Amino acid sequence: MHEAVARMLAKYEPKSVDDSVRALREIIQEVALLGLWRAKFFEHAAFYGGTALRILYGLDRFSEDLDFSLLTPVPEFNLARYTASLEEELLAFGFNVRVEMVDKTAESAVQSAFLKANTRNELLVIEAGEDLMGQVAAGQVLKVKIEVDTDPPPGFSTQTRYLLHPIPFAVRSYSLPDLFAGKMHAVLFRRWKNRVKGRDWYDLVWYAANHPHLNLTHLEQRMRQTGHWDGDNRLSSADFTRLLREAIDRLDVNQARNDVAPFIKDQQVLALWSHEFFQDVAGRIQTVGN
Repeated sequence: MHEAVARMLAKYEPKSVDDSVRALREIIQEVALLGLWRAKFFEHAAFYGGTALRILYGLDRFSEDLDFSLLTPVPEFNLARYTASLEEELLAFGFNVRVEMVDKTAESAVQSAFLKANTRNELLVIEAGEDLMGQVAAGQVLKVKIEVDTDPPPGFSTQTRYLLHPIPFAVRSYSLPDLFAGKMHAVLFRRWKNRVKGRDWYDLVWYAANHPHLNLTHLEQRMRQTGHWDGDNRLSSADFTRLLREAIDRLDVNQARNDVAPFIKDQQVLALWSHEFFQDVAGRIQTVGN
């Protein structure tokens, strides 16, 4: 095992096959970020979403995808130019990962790719025990999705965050109030195959507890881009509060709880979830801007 990978693995102490696969996925995510940094990707884009919260800000739930936004709209951007850098970086740390671009079937500003690897083979790289290896099917594929928004709405700021593993490097990220605005747009308007994405609601609680300031200006720009806000009126704090409280009233709490449960270790925190709980959480958000 590469020495840097061994240091990264040490913080996990995996006790099950699921623990080992989650650790493997997160190590691959961080090595992929290093590869993008070397390729100067962060001169053009910023990291956001649940995995950004997890890796850069300490969110206590697992997250699967790597989400990025260009700093300004660039219709001709091509994610494929970074695939070789990603594969080379991962191989340098012992991981045999291929990058597969996703062919768009509909007009979209989002470009996507998958990092794909044989789960059992990559568990060998991190020296998972034979008893755990035997629980993984020979052909099981580990996937990490990469998405880049090439037409980002305006009104956000970024900051540089530093990671020390596998080596010290820098990642450009959305600022926390703008990350919160993006998450609230998902909470209010994401339609996920007629199901509730409980991860969004878990993140809402995390923001309210740790970084409660939300950039209302950026949320409004996201809403205008998706057609959820129009006209001359600005989105006010009262408008936002009304929309959020209506979304809480509609929430299927049990469905939300079931969705997020596989991604967190302490299931007891979900026992508090109720409409009353989320209404209380909503009252702790502090809007800025507009």
